[in-house]
Order: sequence, then structure tokens, then C-alpha cells
Amino acid sequence: MKVTAFAASSSKQSINKKLVNYTANLINGAEIDLLDLNDYELPLFSQDKEQELGQPDLAKTFLAKIAQCDALIISFAEHNGCYTAAYKNIFDWCSRINNKVFQQKPMLLLSTSPGGRGGQSVLSLAENSAPFFAGNVKASMAIPSFHENFDTDKNCLTNEDIQQKLLDAIQLLISDV
Repeated sequence: MKVTAFAASSSKQSINKKLVNYTANLINGAEIDLLDLNDYELPLFSQDKEQELGQPDLAKTFLAKIAQCDALIISFAEHNGCYTAAYKNIFDWCSRINNKVFQQKPMLLLSTSPGGRGGQSVLSLAENSAPFFAGNVKASMAIPSFHENFDTDKNCLTNEDIQQKLLDAIQLLISDV
């Protein structure tokens, strides 16, 4: 099974990158393709830029990565209750090439933050919009208080209840793959 995973963040120190990497590597025997949005940086999307640039190769490559996987894991960083600009931009470029961005891939949607809601606002936004872009959301989970529940030195969740919920979410993701 091939799993494409990425954090919807451009921060090099992203806690969502740590979470998505950890989560993807919990899937036994999976081939993991961990993407970094910094590798897909494009000019800010607008119709004028689209007329000027056409369909950028980086957006095509990003869509190809999704097409080549069996399952998709995304961990959303939250900026003011919404998607990060980095994620929204690559998503906008990709959606102009193929409105079915997620290509019916089974998806596990995650979010985390230092706060007690764990990015729940952006996660709700992602859950509600994914089906409109051919997203097959199998499970979703917000992980609150990242620094209290994740040991970055050992690269693992420390809260057993959260760990079990994450393992259950992973099982939902891979059950049909």
C-alpha cells in the first residue's frame, strides 16, 4: 500500500508535519510518500496568474502524487480558523487542473495545535469541503494540546487515549484499501 501524507503547512517546524509523519509511519508495511508543501511553492493563485502561467508543473506533480497513492493523510495547521495560505494556494492551483483534487482516495484528516481545540475549526472546514473535491474521508481527528500530548524527542504520542483513537482512525483509513 502506498500512502501519500503531508502537513497543510509550510512551517519547517510544523507540529502538523510531526503528526502526519508519525501517523503515516504507524501503517505497517506501507510505502510512505511524505510531501513538503515548500516543494510546491507557486505564485499566489489568481485568474490573471493562471492566464499568464497556464497549468504549472508543480501543481501537476502534486496531483500526480495523489493519483499514485492508495490512501491520503493530511494534517491541517490552522491559521485564524482557516487553511494556511500555503495549502490553500497549492489546492487552488490543483483544483483548476482537476476539480476532483483528491481523486476518490481514502483520506484520514488530522489537525493539531498547541491549544485545547487542536485545530478543530480548520479540520471541520476540511471535512466538510473534501467531498466536493472527490475526497473520500474515512476518519478525522483533532489532537489538542500538541506539546502536552506528543513527545518530540521520542516522536510519539504520550496520551494513550489519543493514541488509541489515532490507531482506530488508521484502521478506518486502510480498511477498504
